[in-house]
Amino acid sequence: MVVNPGAAQLPSRPSGMGPWRFVVWFGTVSLLADFVYEGARSITGPLLASLGASALVVGVVTGAGEAAALGLRLVSGPLADRTRRFWGLAIAGYALTVVSVPLLGVAGVLWAACVLVIAERVGKAVRSPAKDTLLSHATAATGRGRGFAVHEAMDQVGALIGPLVVAGVLALTGGDYGPALGVLALPGVAVLGLLVWLRARVPDPEAYEREVEAAVGSPPASGSSRRLPAAFWMYAGFTAATTTGFATFGVLSFHLVERHLLTATWVPVLYAAAMAVDAVAALATGWLYDRHGPRVLIALPVLSAGVAALAFTDTVVIAMAGSLVWGAAMGIQESTLRATVADLVPRGRRATAYGLFAGVVGAASLAGGALTGGLYGYSIPVLITVVVAIQVLAVALLAALRLTRRSVGPA
Repeated sequence: MVVNPGAAQLPSRPSGMGPWRFVVWFGTVSLLADFVYEGARSITGPLLASLGASALVVGVVTGAGEAAALGLRLVSGPLADRTRRFWGLAIAGYALTVVSVPLLGVAGVLWAACVLVIAERVGKAVRSPAKDTLLSHATAATGRGRGFAVHEAMDQVGALIGPLVVAGVLALTGGDYGPALGVLALPGVAVLGLLVWLRARVPDPEAYEREVEAAVGSPPASGSSRRLPAAFWMYAGFTAATTTGFATFGVLSFHLVERHLLTATWVPVLYAAAMAVDAVAALATGWLYDRHGPRVLIALPVLSAGVAALAFTDTVVIAMAGSLVWGAAMGIQESTLRATVADLVPRGRRATAYGLFAGVVGAASLAGGALTGGLYGYSIPVLITVVVAIQVLAVALLAALRLTRRSVGPA
């Protein structure tokens, strides 16, 4: 069963900050960071198209960006565990992201824009294993599902505000991408300032998890073995399968603009709405995860199949509904999937596990971006059929895993 004692049960902690406060402050960091990079991602497809990119190029670049954001964690995750410099890696990764986004607005040529899109994702690769490990220590006290869900919901507040600000600036400037991306430098500065402050207040978040172990009388789960649990690898395989059949928003927005279903100015508004759905889905599935365990993950391949069936139609309302379903699937990916990894792997190997997990999924993201982008140019009915078939396979893999609450958390 997943350990879920309340914060009130814990003794006073050396950090001087309770676990829920830490989750909320870290969520504020992510809110501001999402303001920056989700604002940029909301217009990646139309921006690249305006510089001459085809659907295949958009699919490959956005897929490669996600692959970089995930695959490079194969390096950053073990590095974080080996050096224990979780705060330093988190701050460095956020810095790379908040610098890349404003530069994207003045790139001017396709190759430079492609490099910056990928560079922004590299920043995520540098910070994410360290950030998720820091957060996982606090969620040991708050409940894995709920802690990661609240963090993700706060993410999506920024992901809602960012695209709306970008859309507003685009409307005011007649579609000029430079000012729309340049304004995102302001929350970027706030990200770095808040991170430095939080590091000073809570230099050792692992203390939260040690206190939980002491409170429930369980032995320290530091994980000295170099081998990760077999269940972790099986779980990574399921996630890779469902991710391979998941379209990027870059391809979805390309479809909306190229088929004249929406103008480029309205695409960020739709993206913001998808992020709002993301937040609700994260909170709902996080709560259900703490109560019922990983069986709730079956919703992910079901929703991913629905994205393809709805989003690539030529009917505005149905295509927009598909984008909102995409947001719901993203909410599960960014919260409950991460919570399960924290429960599968002891804390001494957790950053490595997050890095390896993301590397496996990164390869699937690249394949998925190229697959949906390539099939889009060939045949939309074939694209939908292939994606649905892949998600059926993912459901079968999840059923074969038979993960239970006992298998993902200490008794």
